[in-house]
Amino acid sequence: MRIAEIAARAPVIPVLTVERPAEAVPLARALVAGGLPVLEITLRTEAALEALKRIATEVPDAIVGAGTVLNEAQLEAAERAGARFVVSPGCTAALARAAVESGMPFLPGVQTVSEAMAAREHGFELLKFFPADMSGGIGWLKAVGAPLAGLRFCPTGGVNAETAPGYLALPNVACVGGSWVAPKDAVAAGDWARIEGLAATAAGMKRP
Repeated sequence: MRIAEIAARAPVIPVLTVERPAEAVPLARALVAGGLPVLEITLRTEAALEALKRIATEVPDAIVGAGTVLNEAQLEAAERAGARFVVSPGCTAALARAAVESGMPFLPGVQTVSEAMAAREHGFELLKFFPADMSGGIGWLKAVGAPLAGLRFCPTGGVNAETAPGYLALPNVACVGGSWVAPKDAVAAGDWARIEGLAATAAGMKRP
């Protein structure tokens, strides 16, 4: 699938920082059962690649990808672990080239109009707006809608259950990313029913 097709699967992409591999599969199953099949495992912990591999192997209904991908080596490691897409908080020229050459669906991060224009020159038309809440949020996205016509965004960073609907109401927003659907205390307690409920509420959010 192309990255736009992946983003279209649900209004919210859970952004997950997994500390223990054993939590990965039940967490993924709860989110998928709640209606959020696209999962981003951030490469911020030693457990991340193993968690990604377990989900890719054991949760066939999940579309699992790697987040916080900063360079070509991490992109290749994510691909070996079974990632079906990769996400970066930014977009260097080297990483953009590596993503294009690999054929891996890629969601590059941008914060400014110039960065968005540069990403489009590499062929990317769906971009991660990060950190959204700290960088102008809904107002920024409204302001760039006309000058950056044709580009769509996945705002991530500070987005929560209260602010997500406002983002999703914008025509240039394809989906949002957030961690609120998998609270740390619920994961630590193995409260998968709570996580499934949060996912179901998020999955019901409307897009234009």
